[in-house]
Amino acid sequence: MAIDRRDFLKIAASKALFSLPMLSKAATQAKGRVVVIGGGYAGATAAKYLRTWSNGGLDVIVVEPRSQFVSCPLSNLVLGGNKDINDLTFGYDLLKSNHGIQWVNDEVVAIDVASRVVKMKQGELAYDRLVIAPGIDFMFEQLPMLQSPEAQEVVPHAWKAGAQTVNLRKQLESMKDGGVFVMSIPKAPYRCPPGPYERVCQVAFYLKNHKPNSKIIVLDANAEIISKKSLFTKAWAEMYAGMIDYRPNSSVLAVDVATKNVKTEFESVQANVLNVIPPQRAGKIAQIVGAASVDKRWCEVDFLTYESKIVPNVHIIGDSVSAALPKSAHMATSQARVCANAIVALLSDQAPDTLPVFANTCYSYVSDKMAMHVANVYRYDANKKMMVPAEGGGVSDKPSELEGNYAQAWAKNIWSDVLT
Repeated sequence: MAIDRRDFLKIAASKALFSLPMLSKAATQAKGRVVVIGGGYAGATAAKYLRTWSNGGLDVIVVEPRSQFVSCPLSNLVLGGNKDINDLTFGYDLLKSNHGIQWVNDEVVAIDVASRVVKMKQGELAYDRLVIAPGIDFMFEQLPMLQSPEAQEVVPHAWKAGAQTVNLRKQLESMKDGGVFVMSIPKAPYRCPPGPYERVCQVAFYLKNHKPNSKIIVLDANAEIISKKSLFTKAWAEMYAGMIDYRPNSSVLAVDVATKNVKTEFESVQANVLNVIPPQRAGKIAQIVGAASVDKRWCEVDFLTYESKIVPNVHIIGDSVSAALPKSAHMATSQARVCANAIVALLSDQAPDTLPVFANTCYSYVSDKMAMHVANVYRYDANKKMMVPAEGGGVSDKPSELEGNYAQAWAKNIWSDVLT
C-alpha cells in the first residue's frame, strides 16, 4: 500500500523513526581526535555516531560535568504526578562501553581556538575537530533578582530537568486548595516551543484532581500560543474549564522573590507558587568560544556540517543553533547525526552530504495518558543554505490515549538511541 507524505509523518511520529545519513566506505577511514562538549541529547548522539561511522577510527572524548543524563522531554509529567524524576534519569555507562567513548567529568573554562585546545578545571585536551552541544543558558541580566541559587529555590524555572523539577512539584503539593499558580513564558525562541503549554496542562491536571479550587495564570510574552495553538486552546477549555487564565503579551519585568509577586508592563500578579521561565540564549560554552552571533544569543552554522560560521573547526549542535527550527530533543539528535556524518567525511578527505534530510517529532501531554504531536520532515535548501520544512506535516486532530502510548514509545526509542 502506498504511503503519502502525511501518512509517513504520522508513522514517524508514532514509531520515532530517526533518519540516518548514508556513508561511503571511504568515509569510514577517518582518523583524528574529536572532543565533544556536552552529554545531552545532541552531544551524546554525536559522540556515538562519530565512533560508529568511523568504525572506531576517531578518538572521541566527551566532556560533561554531570554524572547522569536527565531527560527534559516528559519532565512536565513529574509536575502532574505521572512520572518520577528517577524515571527520566539514566547513566552513561552503556554509551561509553558500547562505543569506546572516553568520558571526562569536568567543566570547560576556556577554549584556545588557534591551538585547538579545550581547557578544563583539571586539565587540557587537544582536538582536530570540536563539537559543542551546550544547550541553553538563561538571560538573567533581564531578571537579575532570579540569578542566585537562593532565589531559584523560591522561584524555580525547572527548564533544565532535575532538582528544580522536583522542587516545583513539591511546591505544588504544598500549595493550599484555592491557591494561584503563576507561570511565565519568555518570548520565542526558547527551548521546546510547546513545552510551557504542556506544563500548564500537567499542572492543571494535578490541581483538578487534588486542589480543584485553585487557579492558573499564564503570563506569555508572546502574542499567542506559539505551538499547537488550537489543540492546547481546546484542551484547556474542555478539560480544565475555568482553571486557566491565559494572558498574552505579558512579559515579566520584575519579580519580588520574597512575596512571589510578578510585575508586567500592565499589572502586578500575586502567586502562591511562582514558575518563571527566563529568556534564553546559547549555552555558556558557545559564549566562551565566541560563537554566538545573532544578537549575541544564538550561533550561526553551516547546515551541511554544523561548523560555526565564526569559529573554524568548531561544530555547534542542538538548542544553541540559530535556525527557524524547533529547539527540541529530536531536532538535536537529528542535527547531531548530520554533524557526525560531516566530520567523519571531512577527516577522511571526503565531501559532506550535500542534501541532508531529517525528521522532527514533538509530543505534548494534556493529561496523564492523553497526548498529541506535531511532526515534520526537513531538507536542505541549497539556495537558502538552510534546513526547511518539506511540504505537508503531521499534527494531531486531537489528543488521545493512543498518542500517549506513542509518546512513551518515542521516549524509550530516543533514550535507547542516545544512550546505548
